[in-house]
Amino acid sequence: MSHSIKTRRSSSPIMSDLPSRPLKRARTLKSEPSVDELVKEEESQVTLVAKEVSTLVIESQASTIVATDEHEDAVKVERSKSSTMGNESKPKTTVPRKKKGAAEPSPDDFPPRASREWKVGAHISAAGGIEQAIPNAAKIGAEAFALFLKSQRQWNSKPLSKESIENFKLRMDTFGYDLKHVLPHGSYLVNLGNPDKEKREKSYECFLDDLQRCEQVGIGLYNFHPGSTVGGCTVEESIKNIADSLNRAHKATSSVVTVVENMAGAGNIIGGTFEQLAKIIDGVEDKKRVGVCLDTCHLFAAGYDIRTKEAYE
Repeated sequence: MSHSIKTRRSSSPIMSDLPSRPLKRARTLKSEPSVDELVKEEESQVTLVAKEVSTLVIESQASTIVATDEHEDAVKVERSKSSTMGNESKPKTTVPRKKKGAAEPSPDDFPPRASREWKVGAHISAAGGIEQAIPNAAKIGAEAFALFLKSQRQWNSKPLSKESIENFKLRMDTFGYDLKHVLPHGSYLVNLGNPDKEKREKSYECFLDDLQRCEQVGIGLYNFHPGSTVGGCTVEESIKNIADSLNRAHKATSSVVTVVENMAGAGNIIGGTFEQLAKIIDGVEDKKRVGVCLDTCHLFAAGYDIRTKEAYE
């Protein structure tokens, strides 16, 4: 069987373009080889290596396929001896290695946090489990924080594990965070104002799952985007759908306050004006279970000038 081996030119820089280096221990400088000589030498080396590799592969395949009877018999005898000796000799005891786990974070490892009435924080990553959000918040000196309790871009997520819930509560206590200063953010997929009943039901189930997660860890607030008409109904009808969904969710849970976030008001989005937010709240039966989150970026984009104290007032 014949093998054809293709070689390619090296993409290394041309040697003549590089500055010459002095040879340390040489009394005389040898002349630089030409570019053609360098290319030929490199091609011959590549060809030689390829031939050697090809030969080794062929020999390896041949030795694997052609096995003598004597070799097979020797293997069987050796296996028989080792199994007999294994029964007679004492079993070896092995000491299991301890798994190296990450050290539990301590408040002493992070900078001290300010203590004031108005809390300053950020939306914190909870990658690796919701309990990871706490040291991540402490790392930036956050006095309060927001987080996602599950993937914000998936309809279904695995339940919170018992270990994750316990570690979240433990770290909240260890780091001195108050649950009333934690505000989870809802899924971006949820649209409680959707006129399509089937799609609205899918949003409701995802929304309710988040509220139940809040209650599992003891969080009392939950922030969400109200929804959109998606061009399929009036604003009033969409607002009614949102309020009805909130009433239903409140009855299915016991304590979480649903916090409606104001929106920028683009397109069919609900919540771009204070009037729309007020109408949603008007439709909620238990007023103690509903609140408002003011997103200042959304507020400004919707036309509310809050750049100065005079404009704000």
